Amino acid sequence: MADSPFNTVPTRLPQVPRWRSVLRSLAMAKNPLPVLEAALNRFGDTVQVYIGGVQKTILTQDPGLIQHVLQKNHRNYAKSKYTQGFARYVGHGLLTNEGADWLRQRRLIQPGFHRQRVAGLTGLMQDIIAETLAPLVAQAGANRGEVTVSTHALMTRLTFRIIARSVFSTSFTDAELDRVAGLITQIQAFYVRTIRQPYLIPWFRLRGRFRYHDQLTAELRDLLGGYIARRRQANEAPQAPAPPDDLLQMLLDVRYEDTGQPMTTAQVLDEALILLIAGHETSANALTWLLYLLAQHPAEAAAIRTETAAVLATRRAEQAEAPFSFEELPRLSRALYAVQEAMRLYPPAWMIDRVALADDEYQGLRIPQGTLFSLYVYGLHHALQYWPQPAEFRPQRFAPGQELTAAAYAPFGGGPRLCIGMQFALTEMQLVTLELLRHFEVELVAGQPLVSTQPLITLRPKSDFKLRLLCLTPDPSLKERGA
Repeated sequence: MADSPFNTVPTRLPQVPRWRSVLRSLAMAKNPLPVLEAALNRFGDTVQVYIGGVQKTILTQDPGLIQHVLQKNHRNYAKSKYTQGFARYVGHGLLTNEGADWLRQRRLIQPGFHRQRVAGLTGLMQDIIAETLAPLVAQAGANRGEVTVSTHALMTRLTFRIIARSVFSTSFTDAELDRVAGLITQIQAFYVRTIRQPYLIPWFRLRGRFRYHDQLTAELRDLLGGYIARRRQANEAPQAPAPPDDLLQMLLDVRYEDTGQPMTTAQVLDEALILLIAGHETSANALTWLLYLLAQHPAEAAAIRTETAAVLATRRAEQAEAPFSFEELPRLSRALYAVQEAMRLYPPAWMIDRVALADDEYQGLRIPQGTLFSLYVYGLHHALQYWPQPAEFRPQRFAPGQELTAAAYAPFGGGPRLCIGMQFALTEMQLVTLELLRHFEVELVAGQPLVSTQPLITLRPKSDFKLRLLCLTPDPSLKERGA
């Protein structure tokens, strides 16, 4: 990507008055995107606002300022109390941890997500994709070649199975999967509401809402803790067989360089919980939006199939129906471009928070210690000055030779805290896209309400929507792998 000059940030920021923020707090709680867009359209790329009419923050979609905070002077910016507060529900894993302890954990866990490790997980991903698609192929075969699915539910189940088996080498039951997904949704929605409507916190305490959501968190941790305890017991059993080569075993086996000690049980649970939540939710949301877009742009889906057919034509006959290998993925780039463009239009991490640890300065703008930043990734990805026709779905933006502003694209964050699972997620989403379009055409079911966004901690559809999957050529090998 090629850099281009950034806008100049004013040395005195425009401000949205506190009273206006209070008046818009209800609208902000329902869907902050239109409220934030209105403020930025009126005042420019960087503006001071009040979250819930209470907490002052600098809202920005300026790529230079975002790059300054996340990368160029990252040591001066930590995750704020809002991310720290989420630790109440998800623990102190990589997502919520800070400082030297975060760096220590990151260095310990990073090898589990190196490219070679992800390559080794490709076969597992393909097996689960096949298991998920095989019943749909069978249902379509019994129903004149088509089947209707709830898109977000399907992608959530698929990505949860992939990350659960990658972490725990086991498949959760459908009941467990649905329960975990429901717990995560309830906890997220409640925590986000406490941020956007802080004046309701006393009422939430009076009604016991914090206690209730703590109970949901305990249920979630008990469920995952049971898997970890059983693995420890199996490892310690006399003449125990070799343990599975999964991410949980990696967490149990790694040792700190300075002490030679393993992670505590609580640390393993915290990190496993973060991997499970972040590892399925962001991918599920991105794939849901991608299918929504491909259903409206059949030419893009057809282009992916054409490229797929060209790669398949180079295989030996006995390999023609085999799943794609990690080594083939660079030749199947159109699916990756579509994933990248979907994450531009609907970035799962649509907002990033940081707080200044010491006084700082950017382009003459004074940044006092304690300044809270709301880095608006959604706005950054839709800024006209960096993205021609920003509302259009144009995957070829990401093809080689295209002029893009590097700092204007941040679906996985940036700097040292770039998402540790980025390669895992991109590989997973590319494989899902390739295999699904290999077997189905996708269409939106007519007569549905307009699909709108629900920005919680991640950006998901407000309600699920139906897709019609039209089976292409039924694949016996898929049925066998999914049997």
